[in-house]
Amino acid sequence: MDKKMKFIFVTGGVVSSLGKGISAACIGRLLKRRGLHIFSMKLDPYLNIDPGTMSPYQHGEVFVTKDGAETDLDLGHYERIINTSLTKESSVTSGKVYSAVLEKERKGVYLGATIQIIPHITNEIKNRLFEAFKAKDDTDVCIVEIGGTVGDIESLPFLEAIRQLRRELGYENTFYVHNTLVPYLKTTGEIKTKPTQHSVKELTGLGIQPDALLLRCETNIDIESKRKVALFCNLSDEAVISVKDVPIIYEVALNLQKQHLDDLIVKHLNLKCEDHADMSDWIKLIEKIKRLKKSIKIALVGKYVSLHDAYISVVESLKYAGYDIDKNIEIKWVNSDNLNDDNVSEYLNDVQGIIVPGGFGKRGIEGKIAAIKYARINNKPFLGLCLGMQLSLIEYARDVLHLENANSTEFDENCTNNIIDYLPDQYKGIKMGGTMRLGEYDCELLEGTKTYELYKEKNIRERHRHRYEFNNKYKEIFSDGNLIFSGINPQTKLCEIIELKNHPFFIACQFHPEFLSRPLKPHPLFLGFIKEASRTQVEHE
Repeated sequence: MDKKMKFIFVTGGVVSSLGKGISAACIGRLLKRRGLHIFSMKLDPYLNIDPGTMSPYQHGEVFVTKDGAETDLDLGHYERIINTSLTKESSVTSGKVYSAVLEKERKGVYLGATIQIIPHITNEIKNRLFEAFKAKDDTDVCIVEIGGTVGDIESLPFLEAIRQLRRELGYENTFYVHNTLVPYLKTTGEIKTKPTQHSVKELTGLGIQPDALLLRCETNIDIESKRKVALFCNLSDEAVISVKDVPIIYEVALNLQKQHLDDLIVKHLNLKCEDHADMSDWIKLIEKIKRLKKSIKIALVGKYVSLHDAYISVVESLKYAGYDIDKNIEIKWVNSDNLNDDNVSEYLNDVQGIIVPGGFGKRGIEGKIAAIKYARINNKPFLGLCLGMQLSLIEYARDVLHLENANSTEFDENCTNNIIDYLPDQYKGIKMGGTMRLGEYDCELLEGTKTYELYKEKNIRERHRHRYEFNNKYKEIFSDGNLIFSGINPQTKLCEIIELKNHPFFIACQFHPEFLSRPLKPHPLFLGFIKEASRTQVEHE
C-alpha cells in the first residue's frame, strides 16, 4: 500500500511580506528535528514561468536548486533553515501551470473538452503537488507555501486546488496554516484583531477553514486576544499562535515550538515521530549571536543594493561565517554605479573585506572592476562570485597583462580580447536549462592552493547560474605565476575558481557558493574570506 500523502499548506492574509516563508521553514525545521523527512514547495501566482528573467528589484534574489531550477528566494529559506536540498518540483508558478495546460490542449490531450480553471488548472496544480511529494522517496510531509495574499484574484486557483485536496486526501492528511497581521496601535496601546477576522472570513468563504493561525505582531499577543480570535475564527485556543517580531529569525522556530504548534500538527496529521524536537544546537546558535559584540565591516559592491533581498543568500552566508568566529558582519552596501578609479578609496578604505556578487548586464560593471582593482592592489581580502570572477579576470587582463580592450562579449560584442565569452562548443553534452549553465556541476581543485586548503577535498560540486565563461584560449597568457586556476570542471575544462598567489586572500569563483551555505555549517569560501578579514582587522587595530 502506498504511503499516505500528507500536506501542510501555508497561506497569508491582510498584507503581503508577513514572513510566510520563514514560518513554513521553521515548521519544517521542527518536524525534521522530530525525525520526519520534509519536502517544501512554493506556489507563486505570477504568470512568469519562473523568476529567472525578472529584475531583482521585482522579486529579489533568484535561488537555484541543485537540479538547475530558478526559483523564488523563499526556497533559500527552506534549504537553509530546514537544512535540506530541494528540486525543480519545489517551485510552481501560474505561468508553469497555464503553459502546461495549454500545451496539453494543443496536443489534444483533453479530447476536445472546453478548457477551464476548474477542473483543468486546478487538476494541474494538484498533479504538481503529488509529483513534489513523490520527488523524494522518503517524504513524510510536504510543506506548501502559497504566495500572495488571500483575496488576490490570481491566487484563487491555488486556493481552490488545496481546498479540493482536503476532500480527496482527508482531514487527517491536510493541515492549513494561515498567517495574518495583527496591528498594534501605539497611541492607545491596543492590538487589533479585526483584520485577522476578515482575512479568515475571506478564506472560509473559499471553503478553507484554517487549522492554525499565526498572528504576526510587533508585540506579544495576550491570552484574551488570542481567545477572542479563536472564538470568532472558529479555532481551538491552542491553534492561535503569537508570532512576535524578533531580531534573530531563528528565534521564530523556538517561539512556535514553545506554543506547541509542532505538537498540534503532529497530532492532527497522525504522524509517527519523536515526542520532542531537539533544538539544542539552534538554541546555542541564538545564544552565540546574542553574545556577539565585535564586528567586521564588509563592502558588498553591487548594482541592486537598494533592495537587500537581491543578495539575501550572500548576506546570510556572510553572517554564518561571522557566527563561526564570534563576529557580527556589518555590511556596507556600495552601489557600483557610483564607483570609479578616482573615488573608490573613499568608499572602500574603511572596510575589512570586499565582495562582488553575481549579476547580469552592463550597468555598474566598471564600478565593480574599480572595486576589484582596489582590493587587488591594496591587499584587501576579496571574494568574487560568478560575475565577480569574470570581472576579476577582465581587471587582471587590463591592468596586469595589458591586453588591449579586454572585456566580455556580454558587455562589448566587438571587444578585441574577449576574455569572457559565450562558448557554446564548451557546453556540449550539458543540460543547459535555456541558455545558461544552471544547477550543480563538478569542480576539481588544485592541491596546494588556498582554495584546496579551505575545502580540504579535491572534488566538489557547486551550483551555477550564468551564461558566459572564461575563454580558455587565454589560459596560457594568464598563467603568469601569480594568477592560479585553482578549480577546473573536469568534464569541460572550464575555469571554476581563480586565486592570486601574492595576495593574502583573493579568490573568485564562477559558481554561487552562497546557495550551499548553512547557519550551522558556513561555506568554506565565505568562512576563509571572513577569517582573513578578521585577521586583517586585528592587525590594523
